[in-house]
Parts: sequence; C-alpha cells; structure tokens
Amino acid sequence: FLCQVCVMAGVKEVRVEAPPYCCSTCEGEEVACGNLARRRRKTRSLSTSSASSSSSEYRRTQSLHGPSPVTTFGPKACMLQVPQAVMHIQDPASQKLTWNTPPKSVLVIKKIQDASLLEPFKELCIFLAKVKNMIVYVEKKVLEDPAISSNENFGAITKGFCTFREDLDNISNLVDFIICLGGDGTLLYASSLFESVPPVMAFHLGSLGFLTPFKFDTYQSQVTQVIEGAPPLAARDRLKVRVLKENREKKARVDELGAIWTNGDVEGSRRVAQYQQVLNEVVVDRGPSSYLSNVDLFLDGHLITTVQGDGLIVSTPTGSTAYAVAAGASMIHPNVPAIMIPPICPHSLSFRPIVVPAGVELKIMLSCDARNTAWVSFDGRKRQEICHGDSITITTSCFPVPSICFRDPVNDWFESLAQCLHWNVRKKQNYLSSEDE
Repeated sequence: FLCQVCVMAGVKEVRVEAPPYCCSTCEGEEVACGNLARRRRKTRSLSTSSASSSSSEYRRTQSLHGPSPVTTFGPKACMLQVPQAVMHIQDPASQKLTWNTPPKSVLVIKKIQDASLLEPFKELCIFLAKVKNMIVYVEKKVLEDPAISSNENFGAITKGFCTFREDLDNISNLVDFIICLGGDGTLLYASSLFESVPPVMAFHLGSLGFLTPFKFDTYQSQVTQVIEGAPPLAARDRLKVRVLKENREKKARVDELGAIWTNGDVEGSRRVAQYQQVLNEVVVDRGPSSYLSNVDLFLDGHLITTVQGDGLIVSTPTGSTAYAVAAGASMIHPNVPAIMIPPICPHSLSFRPIVVPAGVELKIMLSCDARNTAWVSFDGRKRQEICHGDSITITTSCFPVPSICFRDPVNDWFESLAQCLHWNVRKKQNYLSSEDE
C-alpha cells in the first residue's frame, strides 16, 4: 500500500498480505516499501511501543512552531500529505544565508535629513567601493544632499555610484543585498522598494532599533562576514495587500499632508486595484471623523465580525512588537507563520486580539450602515480614504524580508525585547533570610 506522496514520486507498489500502513518512504527513511517487518517496527502503536522507544524514534522538532515529525496515528491512520500544501519549517536558530555566487552589488539606504549619518554613510560607501570593489547603489535624493554634493573628495567617489528614484526605477534584478543605516523605519522603507527583497543588513543608527541588530563600530568585519560567510537569517513574513476601490479622480484631492481624499460618488466610475507589500501592519482607522469606525471583517469569504471602535490592525509577527503591542496584543516571534488582528479601542469589553493562520485571506469593507468613511495606511505610509464599495484584501505574501541576524533569530529577538522594550524589567525581590522567617 502506497500513500499519495509515494505514488506521485513514482515509487512502485509492492502488494503484501497485510493491513494497510502509512508508507515509510514519506518519512524519509531508507526502507523499501515491501519490507513489511521493518515497517511494522517503525509504526507507532499505543499498545506495544514503550515510552523509551517512542521518544528515541519520534523525537520532536526543536522548532518554535514546527509540527511534530510523527504523521501516523495508531495502526492505520496517518496524515494525508498534499504536495501543494506542504510547508517545510526548520528551527529558526539554524537558518543561514547562502550565496550562489559572491555578491557584487549592494544598495545602501540612509535615513534622509539626518546629519549624524553622513560620516557613517561616507565611510561605508568608500569601504564597499574601494576595498570590496562592489557596485554601490544609492538613492538619487541622498546624493543631492548639500553636505554630500559639496564634499569634493567624496563627490569624486559618488560619480561611480548607481542611482535610482523611488517608484520610478526598477532595480529588483540589480541589487544582491541591502545595507540600511538608520532605525526601524529605514528597514521598512527598504522592504517597500521590492517585491522579492534581497537580504537586508541593518545597522542601528536610529532611535529604537528593534529591527536593526548591528552596531556600526565594527562594520568592516561584520560586512565582510556577511559577504564571505553564511550569516544567520530571519525570514520575516510580509502581507500582500490589494485595495480595490472606485476611481474617483474627478473629486479626489490631496491635502497638505499627502493624504488622498476620495469621498463622493462619480458617475461612470471604474474599479481600480492597488497592491502593497507590508512588513509591519495594515491599519484601518476612523480618520478625522468623530464617529466610531464601522467596518466588516471577512475571513476566507465568511463574515467574522463587525468592528466598532477607533479601527483595526492587521499585523505580521514582525509588526506584533510595533503598533499591535501598543493596542494590547501579544508579541509573536517573526518565524511563527501567523496573522494577528488586534482592534483599536473597540467599543466592546470582549473584543480581544486574535491570531489566525498565515495564508488565510482577510477582507475589510465599510459596513453598509457606517456613518463615515475609513482610512487605511501601510506600514505608516500611503495613507488613503476608504469609502462604501471599496475593499481591502490581505493575505500572507510569498515574498518575505530576509533579515540578516547578528547572532540568530531567537537570541536577536529576545535581546531586542529586553533592550528596546524593557520586557519584564522590574526591581528584584529582596532575599528572604532565615531570620526574617
């Protein structure tokens, strides 16, 4: 008897006079399907297998969130393996970055209008261009900074740099990896530039630094290790967002803050789809209105609930330590495949944040009886108004952000919790001596 995976893999069937068992080939064992005696010994049975043999043959994974490798249940039941839906998950602490060929090009992203980053930016670019002989990409608006353009010595070096403009030039197939100089917002900005994001190395030169584990003091050795070695890696899931809305260009206006106002009906309007890749969260709120927001939340086409309050957050595990935790949600490790949905000041005592599996499709729409419109933003950017008839569809993106770690994904995350958020920090309780008893 062969299971579905072995049939698709081309394993020939061997008929034996025995009850059907789950094929051992699926579990990666070097056992022929016809070897019934050995297969019987491998099959877990509650009545015959001892605790010691079971623990040695079916050792549980070390992953924080990985499923148990045991896929058989009793003498005849087993997990149906669907090849299209199989998710291979490994221990987050063992994830490493590897290069097919040595990287030759690097994108350096610097926080704009920050004078304290000018010297680190110059040092890094000179090191990459002159010492490492790499092709350096920078934003055109960075080189237009007077402090850089007026520097004669550095200006001669920048002439060999490749420049690009956001939303105008596509450099997706030109950049091997990215180096960020700044805070967490710099990494979020780097994520927004690409669909398939190159590996990102982020130096902590901003305020919070939750997502930027590297210190700039030893940048030369750290960059060299990344280029020549196999650094630890955290694959941070993103959200794929589609905003489907009426084209109201005739009545649309942009205010002084860059927000897009689209309230009003237009005859002959057409549906326009916008796509976003979001690393932290999608925020739907009531905007400038004094009324509660009133939006419907759907999961895989089914109405789950109607949110009445200040709004709703749809967050990745990476974004769970950002706006979501400020709204009362839990903190989730970036390697956990999930989507978090915390409300913002809900007008209900029982609306607690929920976590749903990664890959489900969420849909948010204005309720038919909503008194006002809603507003949506993506990682705090591209804020726009949502009216009746518009919809926001959200699911897990196929393109995560490969974030290079300083130590490993587990230790870096807990280090950030302790250093940036002061997680579980309190004064220690005094020691109770025998005399006090």
